[in-house]
Amino acid sequence: MKASTPESIQVVRRDVRFDLDTADLRSWHPAGLHVAHFFNALSIFFPEGEKFFIDSVRHYREQIASPTLKCDVKGFIGQEAMHSREHRRYNAALERLGLPIAELEGRVKDYLETVRERTDPREQLAVTIALEHFTAIMAHTVLSDERLLQDADRHLAAIWRWHAVEETEHKAVAYDVYREVAGEGTRAWIQRSVIMLLVTIDFWLRVFRYHFRLVRADGALGDVRGWWRLLRWLWLSPGGMRQLVRPWLSYFRRDFHPWQHDNSKHVTRWKAAYAESGLAPA
Repeated sequence: MKASTPESIQVVRRDVRFDLDTADLRSWHPAGLHVAHFFNALSIFFPEGEKFFIDSVRHYREQIASPTLKCDVKGFIGQEAMHSREHRRYNAALERLGLPIAELEGRVKDYLETVRERTDPREQLAVTIALEHFTAIMAHTVLSDERLLQDADRHLAAIWRWHAVEETEHKAVAYDVYREVAGEGTRAWIQRSVIMLLVTIDFWLRVFRYHFRLVRADGALGDVRGWWRLLRWLWLSPGGMRQLVRPWLSYFRRDFHPWQHDNSKHVTRWKAAYAESGLAPA
């Protein structure tokens, strides 16, 4: 089933800043510290990860024939740059709490440098579209299931929902660049499928390793109730990780396109609230 970005979607850079000084980054989520640190661990990856995405897409900018896609690439780069900036601020706030953020961010940077050294530009773009699919399907769960951020600190809820909306807006940009430069044949499909399998294993092992480090730094490794609440939140109710399985599998279809799942209604709703208040809605 062919698909393309809906006409209602415009990938535009928004210069949005969030108040991270008044939130308690350990207890901002009502499900407890372990769930808060799951989100916090994800934030560690974004500054360097977004830079990797930008570089991999920018490499092919001059080879893009479609004027619309060129415009979307410009918006993609602008949005990812804002995400990187705000998550650097987020991570700096975590570092001020005495958590080992600088060390873990350094590990992400070193790892991505190794990826750059050992892969060619098209493989790097395939890594990007795999991770962009993860961010897109995680974004959808955040936007479609209110329970994931229900009763969370409004400032932190706002940053995660803003990030989710923009990841949804540009969820097909890197994929469309890959499709334009690599084609839609068997070789391109095998490459993106194999890389998705490798990225899935590597990414989630790193996320949970870094999550473990944050929980240990806060002296909560022995909090059995906290771990149970995390497990329940991830896999049972609301089950954010469980909700990712089917859309993750859809990536392996030969005719896959991110907008085969049209969830633009969430973007429209957020944009209306943003336009009305001038603030990223929580």
